[in-house]
Amino acid sequence: MGLLLRGGRVLNLENGELESRDVLVEGKKVARIASSIEADAHEVVDLGGHVVLPGFIDMHVHLRQPGFEGKETIETGSKAAARGGYTKVACMPNTRPVLDTPELMKYVYDVAQREGSCSVLPYGSISKGELGEELTDIAALRAAGAVGITDDGVGVQSSSLMREAMRIAASLDVPVVIHSEDEDLAKDGCMNEGVVSKRLGLPGIPGLAESAMIARDILLAQETGAHLHVCHISDAWSVELVRWAKSMGLRVTTEVTPHHLLLTESIIDETDGADANMKVNPPLRTELDRQACLKGLLDGTIDMIATDHAPHMEEEKKRPFRTAPFGFVGLEFAFPVLYTELVEKSSALSLHELVKKFATNPADVFKLSGGRIVEGEVADITVVDLESERAINPDEFFSKGRNTPFAGQKAKGWTVLTVNEGRITYKA
Repeated sequence: MGLLLRGGRVLNLENGELESRDVLVEGKKVARIASSIEADAHEVVDLGGHVVLPGFIDMHVHLRQPGFEGKETIETGSKAAARGGYTKVACMPNTRPVLDTPELMKYVYDVAQREGSCSVLPYGSISKGELGEELTDIAALRAAGAVGITDDGVGVQSSSLMREAMRIAASLDVPVVIHSEDEDLAKDGCMNEGVVSKRLGLPGIPGLAESAMIARDILLAQETGAHLHVCHISDAWSVELVRWAKSMGLRVTTEVTPHHLLLTESIIDETDGADANMKVNPPLRTELDRQACLKGLLDGTIDMIATDHAPHMEEEKKRPFRTAPFGFVGLEFAFPVLYTELVEKSSALSLHELVKKFATNPADVFKLSGGRIVEGEVADITVVDLESERAINPDEFFSKGRNTPFAGQKAKGWTVLTVNEGRITYKA
């Protein structure tokens, strides 16, 4: 049985217009888009004028399985993704065991096929065990379906190891995805280094710990020809470095999180450093850094939005700020919070520009299906309600994680229907 989405307004990604269209799905593909479609033997969903978008793609999530199923599983994380309008997510390898073998790639794909509510694309690690000492078999990881390679969670400290990884990755056309952190500069920091960290007496992580590593890896990418993708950019100088790399024609792309676009270290100051739900890595930085990230998003320096969805157990986030784990969840409200703040309130972005950052650009950068609603292409579709407003409520999350600084914030743009490869995976 096929699926007929009737009475929606399909976003035209070229001109930003909302066009009244029905969408017919047969199998895993979009069969037809027209102003009015009649179809027998199809499940019909009346969209009531809601907005039809390409399914969102998040290239940076932590699903925690295997090893940390108390925090999240592929099942719960993908359900959260579907509730947030995501049809594809790429999961990081800092699990236990680390995703560093073809067998573990297969494990993730098998579990996702059996229990998942969206397409799950695993990254393989750059180094065995993410120890930064010995390279994995990058060719074997790619052959097993790795969407890229990364030691996310830690930065690769060895320049020679990273250089060799990039050489191999370039020959295989595998994206090298970096957590940019010079550990010698970051040391035991737990928030941004600056006026606030000094006032609170907390050890800081300087922006230089991020930008210095990005500078190194841009030069390595220039030499090797590798596609370098910078995770969760947060620092003003980092944005400038990526802007320079793009101006030189290098294959350098980057992502930014909702929290680095909207929040600063001031929220840690407001809680007197007592709430570890404000603790994330890279840390929330200054207003200057936030503005630089926003400018980078607007001018195309920053290619896409990624949540860095990082669930933790409640008792972990109740620890003192210094010792609590880093990370926020974000899959279930990333689009509403950014639509509300950047499109509706400030008009910094148009709806179609935001959607490109959520769907089209990730698909293009990582050479994935989806990112557009086109006849004959995969039926990855998200339907959102741009009118109804409600507060972000962690008690309603499908994710096991509740750790977010956005709790209670009101937003519009909530997902009402998600379709992944022709299958309804979420319906409000």
